[in-house]
Amino acid sequence: MLQQTQVERVKGYYRRFLRRYPTFEDLAAASEPAVRESWEGLGYYARARNLRATARIVVAEHGGRLPADSKAIQALPGIGRYTAGAVLSIAYGKDEPILDTNAARVLARAFAVRAQGGKAALQRRLWTLAARVTPARSAGDFNQAIMDLGATVCRARDPDCPSCPVRCECATFAAGRQRLERRRRLTSARRPS
Repeated sequence: MLQQTQVERVKGYYRRFLRRYPTFEDLAAASEPAVRESWEGLGYYARARNLRATARIVVAEHGGRLPADSKAIQALPGIGRYTAGAVLSIAYGKDEPILDTNAARVLARAFAVRAQGGKAALQRRLWTLAARVTPARSAGDFNQAIMDLGATVCRARDPDCPSCPVRCECATFAAGRQRLERRRRLTSARRPS
């Protein structure tokens, strides 16, 4: 549910969804229309279809337990590298990195990673960096912290650098570039269209 959707928006849906489908078996047995109805209003309905399809595979092929292996979990519908890393690090305590939009922004700013060579090259560099800085034996806590930091402090439009716990180590802050980024946004917002 958190793929491309903010936590505050998901909370109520998540609780209702889990009450209705507390186990993989319950979700796997549900009809597609019933699952879609439970998801109604959350958007990105392919996620609901993928979740149901994943539940059916987990029940049929994994004994009702989500695999704890990166390759196996990524073979399930709708689960890519980021979701696999989040589930494996947070739920299973595995040393897996994550890279969602928020974490990517934090890493790019903290280490002054620039978009050279296109979007795919930038993603590869950021994944490599995420793997390098994710601490062993506490990846889940780190991953949750970096996502939260990007969502609440190191925001895209208005970063709150004075309250950032990593500003002393942040290359973008040290170079004063966050002020330049903000000034550019403010100037372009004032220009008539």
